[in-house]
Amino acid sequence: MPQGAILVVDDEERQREIYRDILQDEGYETLTSSSGESALRLIRQKRFDLVLTDLNLTGMTGVELLSEILRADPTVAVIIITGYPSIQSAIDATRRGVYQYLEKPVDRSQLLAVVDEVFESLATLKQTIIGSSPATKAMVRMILKVAPTQHTVLILGESGTGKELVAREIHKHSPRRNEPFLAVNCASLTETLLESELFGHEKGAFTDAHQQKKGLFERAHDSTLFLDEIGDTSLAMQAKILRALQEREILRVGGAEAIKVDVRIIAATNRNLEKSLEDGKFREDLYYRLKVIPITCPSLRERREDIRELALHFMRRAALASSRTLSGISGDALQALENYSWPGNIRELEWAIERAVVLGESSEIELRDLPPEVTAPSREAALDRAAAGGATNPPGLSPVIPEGSWEEHEKAMILEALRRTSWNITRAAQLLGMTFRTLQYRLEKFRIKKS
Repeated sequence: MPQGAILVVDDEERQREIYRDILQDEGYETLTSSSGESALRLIRQKRFDLVLTDLNLTGMTGVELLSEILRADPTVAVIIITGYPSIQSAIDATRRGVYQYLEKPVDRSQLLAVVDEVFESLATLKQTIIGSSPATKAMVRMILKVAPTQHTVLILGESGTGKELVAREIHKHSPRRNEPFLAVNCASLTETLLESELFGHEKGAFTDAHQQKKGLFERAHDSTLFLDEIGDTSLAMQAKILRALQEREILRVGGAEAIKVDVRIIAATNRNLEKSLEDGKFREDLYYRLKVIPITCPSLRERREDIRELALHFMRRAALASSRTLSGISGDALQALENYSWPGNIRELEWAIERAVVLGESSEIELRDLPPEVTAPSREAALDRAAAGGATNPPGLSPVIPEGSWEEHEKAMILEALRRTSWNITRAAQLLGMTFRTLQYRLEKFRIKKS
């Protein structure tokens, strides 16, 4: 069975045949094209995972073809090969999103090493980011494409869609992967604390500054810094972040000497930044500086095909943690999961499955094990069917509980996690998939205190 579909584009017939034979021998489905124009026609007819193209084609150049490919299908990985290397052409290609840039002559081992790397990275991502829907596949290929670059990435999406997971995967597949990934939730800190956290401070800079501290920008030198919830920062903080991005240098709080840093920034927000721009709450210059490469994490409503796979994944993990053996999820429970709107997205689904594993008593997750807000539509349908048959209260069904807001669900999830961990905030944060500071922020937001 073919490992993946590859399109080879070269105006030299002999070269096309060499690449095709090498790739087909390794099990890759390989088609060839003699020009950029004919390649585009094929791409519009068939789905390719990878395009291998010569830079100096007759007519449309490889870089021009790259731009057209990304316009037609932004999820395709592109490798450019040329016998006439130039620094500028490599820069142009990289800026446009090429996966790799190789110089001729390319021998068999070198070609296969790069091609195998593309498909190995794709396979690794599929194991981490669960799902096979078109929206998920597009996101995975986008991660694969942007990871090798040095560009700033802005991750957009609703709460609970896995934005930090995407950021970590970009770092994991980047040239900076051997350095630690650093992250901060900008919404969970006051402006003063956030400035110190990001840029560090000198001894004596303020009352409690008893010693010098390196900030995250400095500690993330040669690595990746993830700025989560950047849409919640003040205009003053945005100006400082913009300066660090533009000048590639920072100034510690209370410091007088600029410190050079080489940091790749990945930012994320669940806010509509374009609306924030209109309202004057977000700087336009920072917005476009961050949005060099935007990636949108689809909501669970946009990837319903993944719900079954995600639910089973969470079930197996929760069952292992709870030392339980479960055979699966019942049909009516799966239907309820697939029909629910999931305002809290993947995070809410994970919590619902974990709750079902803990509370359930049978060998599989059943409808009665799911939270009432998830099962409400299914229960209503069951009651309608029962009413039509003359019964008033079908066995195993409790009265219908109306669906509440996501904030109410999130608060309930936090309270449940705190109860199960005897109010150990560190363990509760781990259970919820949050950082300690994010959970502290949520506790303050919902005014949750231990009674």
